[in-house]
Amino acid sequence: MYFHIIASGSKGNATIVASSNTAILIDMGISLMRLKKGLQEINLKVSDIKAAIFTHDHCDHISGIKHLSPKIMYALEGTLPSSLSHVLELNKPFFVGDLEITPFAVSHDAANPCGYLIKDKDESLVYMTDTGVFVHDNLSLIKNPTYLIIEANHDVKMLLNTDRTYELKNRIMSDVGHLCNEDSAMASISIIGDKTKEIVLAHLSEEANTPELALKAYEKIFTHFHINKDKYVIKCAHQCIPITGGRYPNED
Repeated sequence: MYFHIIASGSKGNATIVASSNTAILIDMGISLMRLKKGLQEINLKVSDIKAAIFTHDHCDHISGIKHLSPKIMYALEGTLPSSLSHVLELNKPFFVGDLEITPFAVSHDAANPCGYLIKDKDESLVYMTDTGVFVHDNLSLIKNPTYLIIEANHDVKMLLNTDRTYELKNRIMSDVGHLCNEDSAMASISIIGDKTKEIVLAHLSEEANTPELALKAYEKIFTHFHINKDKYVIKCAHQCIPITGGRYPNED
């Protein structure tokens, strides 16, 4: 299993997750041109996408759905018009090719937000962004993934010093907003296990966070709980610079 995060942030989101035989798209909040360019970087085409699964109905996650066939769209009820998607149920797995996909609940101010657990043989990936808190009821489902893509949206001090409105700051820091760096690290500690290889910090705010601050928060929290961060590849996704992770089919 491998993944390619084409874009991650409030200006647009799109991630490819693929096995040797099946490629899926998580969210489509970018232009068709950018999607094609991102796919070319991993030798894929738009026609190779077997499913597009959506986390929620905010514009930065669905603005590009007009470029996709309704036949490949999957989402929870209320996320997309039912005529445009296969309607999913929370915690109920389904298959696309050789990938097993299970949506799970997150806490965000959207119609029916979710994250996804994706399995391919003995590997698994958890994708969890846009959530104000970590929903611990999901832990038994998503514990110990091979790859964890998790939101680390903001540094609290940096957010408070922005010129954003009081209401927007409160919304971001609320239980239906976005995870700050420290809360992201705490959630990761609960989720990771002996099978975990990579942790990707996603949906970083360009105004209220930096990769350096996010990684520093992880180092501080992991050290406090006596967790050796060097056991994992920990990196940040970006709004404009794609990153790749996981294991390509021909890799050992």
